[in-house]
Amino acid sequence: MNENYKIVSKFIKDISGETPDIETYLYVKDYISKYQMNIEINSKALKAQIIEINTLLKFHDNSESKKKSHFELTYTTIIKLEKEIKEKKVLQKIILCDVQKEMYSEMEQALLNLLKMSGFPNITFEKKIDFEELYNKKFN
Repeated sequence: MNENYKIVSKFIKDISGETPDIETYLYVKDYISKYQMNIEINSKALKAQIIEINTLLKFHDNSESKKKSHFELTYTTIIKLEKEIKEKKVLQKIILCDVQKEMYSEMEQALLNLLKMSGFPNITFEKKIDFEELYNKKFN
């Protein structure tokens, strides 16, 4: 829990898993361990002190292979700021780091459920996303 904000609501805004055919499925089953996670975060103010944060997780193959599956999840978190925040840097940290750290396990579990239901039940994410490190690299 953070004294600067409170999570008002959270939900899956969009979820997608696509494997075009059985040949692709069989190929991906052998190579899915090479897939990588990408993350994009954007936000917008809804009204005074209320912010919508959309976190897009993409689990995909960066190779040139034509046989690919595509997995994507947009997770939305609505927060209410507990006090007026004037410093842009403080607000950036809340959106890009604090909320992400608090919500990541739920987002990751939703993506793992998509992968399991898409026929890839043994997938795990060995490396966790370190939002603090990502934030510090970008802004410090």
